[in-house]
Amino acid sequence: MEGQRWLPLEANPDVMNQFLKHLGLRPSWQFGDVYGLDPELLSMVPKPVCAVLLLFPVTEKYESYRQEEESKINSQGQKISSEVYFMKQTISNACGTIGLIHAVANNQDKLEFESTSALKKFLNESRSMAPEERASYLEKDESIRVTHECSAQEGQTEAPSIDEKVDLHFIAIVNVSGCLYELDGRKPFPIVHGNTTEDTFLQDAAEVCKKFMARDPEELRFTVVALSKV
Repeated sequence: MEGQRWLPLEANPDVMNQFLKHLGLRPSWQFGDVYGLDPELLSMVPKPVCAVLLLFPVTEKYESYRQEEESKINSQGQKISSEVYFMKQTISNACGTIGLIHAVANNQDKLEFESTSALKKFLNESRSMAPEERASYLEKDESIRVTHECSAQEGQTEAPSIDEKVDLHFIAIVNVSGCLYELDGRKPFPIVHGNTTEDTFLQDAAEVCKKFMARDPEELRFTVVALSKV
């Protein structure tokens, strides 16, 4: 049976902030553009930063690397904190929403929610679920689906047809208990990228983004946004 397919979300901080506001997140933290990954441009990003979202092109080179990475981790293993909130992606084009959920879910101690927040309700109810169960739960969540649908049509560019193949994908980068994690619902597990701190998180996340760019140097379709305290 054909799975669910949503309209893709634009990598636009205004759209993301409105999306999260509609779902009951108070605007004490907001997404903003990261205009470059060198120290001078990173210094312009408001601090502190608690999450980074990267939009990148899914190319043959990237897919080849992803398979190699998965095989390597399966053979060598990695240590993942039980505190990490990770969910699989089973809905086509939902990677933007899943990236936002990953960013928020792993920073709930810092963020503030309205008492009626649909997103907080989703996180509370899915807290003890496995990544696959969370994906199935999202498929049934009308509040998040409808908000995504509205947000996907609010960007600066015209939303593509729901059946159009999209080769751009969102991932979230977060700090959980001093460890840097890449969270991608297409992958079977979080990817550990070493240690980090609240002070160095943005620079450390930028290094992860640079690795993505280095895998296919001719590609230019990369967008980085950061969730910062306002």
